[in-house]
Formats: sequence, structure tokens, C-alpha cells
Amino acid sequence: MLSSFIIALREGLEAALIVGIVIAYVQKSNRQSMLVNVWIGVASAVALSLGLGALLSFSSTRLSEHGTALFAGITSLLAVILVTWMVFWMKRTSKNLRKDIATKVDSAFLNGPLALAGVAFLAVIREGLETSLFVYSNFMSVADPVGSTIGLIIGFSLSIAIGYAIFKATVRINLAKFFTYTGVALIVVAAGVLSYAVHEFQELGFLPGADSYIFDVTSLLGPHSLVGAVLSGSIGFDSSTSWLQAGIYALYAITVLGLYLEKSAPKAAARV
Repeated sequence: MLSSFIIALREGLEAALIVGIVIAYVQKSNRQSMLVNVWIGVASAVALSLGLGALLSFSSTRLSEHGTALFAGITSLLAVILVTWMVFWMKRTSKNLRKDIATKVDSAFLNGPLALAGVAFLAVIREGLETSLFVYSNFMSVADPVGSTIGLIIGFSLSIAIGYAIFKATVRINLAKFFTYTGVALIVVAAGVLSYAVHEFQELGFLPGADSYIFDVTSLLGPHSLVGAVLSGSIGFDSSTSWLQAGIYALYAITVLGLYLEKSAPKAAARV
């Protein structure tokens, strides 16, 4: 539940803020009549994202056991790559995000309503497709799909509410800190999804060490126990974790968190 909540809150708020910036700039430019095109773009992106999620779920139910494991492993690996890239992308571009969006909207004004719908579509689809892929992979790796669904609904609802409150200037939050903290949480969740991908590839025989466990506490913290479900849904805990899973989990988490939290080096002093 916690992992899906974090995913929905982070990605949902990113999309809500970007849409809010687009709408605010359109209104500031006295082109309120073009707002309908913004919402057409947003609705199209949401529909396509939901379609991808449905396609992933439908496809996995039509595969053999071997095919399901392969599909889950590949999609989990892709989700980790995409989320890792997006976390760093947001860190790099967040300072100039408003300016970049304003430039794109100004260009869209010159090219007509469809161009403006395209700006809104691209702004949302990036987050939407990432969320669909990552949520699907996360659902496959956790033991409580009902709780994960609830977390997803709560996360999206809260992100929309916060985005709307920020847009109306009724609430102020430190977005830099918010995205830093949620970025760290997403990286931890991604480490768990990556560990799940390793497990699937081990079961398929693509990676070694499937029966070499660093620990096996299934009898105490199995996927159907409360503590096991909470740990699985928060940090990607697997009650029977192989050495390879643990090693890759730790390597990814330490490396990516180190790079993500590293502050930009100060510019060298100009030479006299």
C-alpha cells in the first residue's frame, strides 16, 4: 500500500503541477478560450495511460507461467530504468520547469489549438506511462494487491488535491524538499522492483543463485503476514531473498541514492 501511495502521490503531483503551470500561463495570456484544448490533451494522456495499464494486466493473464515470469521480469526492469531516469530528469529540470513550459506554450499559441493540446498531452503522458508501467511492476512484486489499489487511489486523490490547492495559492509547500524526499522513496521502491525482476530471472534460469538464500524467513514474515506485507509494500522486502537479489538491491540503492543526493559541485572560480 505504501509503495503504490508514494508512486501515485509523486507522479500525480508532478503531472498536476505541470498542468497547473500550463493553465495559469494560458489564463495569464488572456486565452481562456483555449483551455478546452489543454483539457483535451490531459484527458487523452490519461486515457492512453490507463489503456497501457489495462494492456499490461490483460497481457500477463494470457501468458503461460514461463511467459508471465518473463513478462514480469522485463517490465519490472524497464520500469526501474524509466523511473530512475525520470527522478534525475525532474531534479535537473525542476528549477527551469516553469520557464520551459512557458516557452512551449508560447510556441503552441503560434501553431494553433492542436499544438496546445499536444503540449498538455506530452506533459501528462510522460508521467502517465511511467506510472502505469511502474505501478504494474510494483503490483506484481507486492503481496497485497487490494492494499496497493487503495494506496494508489489515495495517492492520486491527494496529489490532485494538493496540486489544486497550490494552483489556487491556498497552500504552500517546499516543492524542492517534497520532490527530494519522494525521489528518495521512489528509488527505494525501485530497488525492490529491481530485486523482484532479479528473482523472476533467477526462476527462469537466466541468472544464477536461485536457491542460494541470504535468508529465508517465510515462516515468520511470509507474504500473507501483516509485517511481511507492510515490508513488501514499502521497501520491496522478499521473505526468501537470494544473495544476488540482496546484492543488486544494495548496489542499486546505495549507488543511485548517492548520486541523487549528491549536491552539485560549486563552479570553479574564474581565472584572473
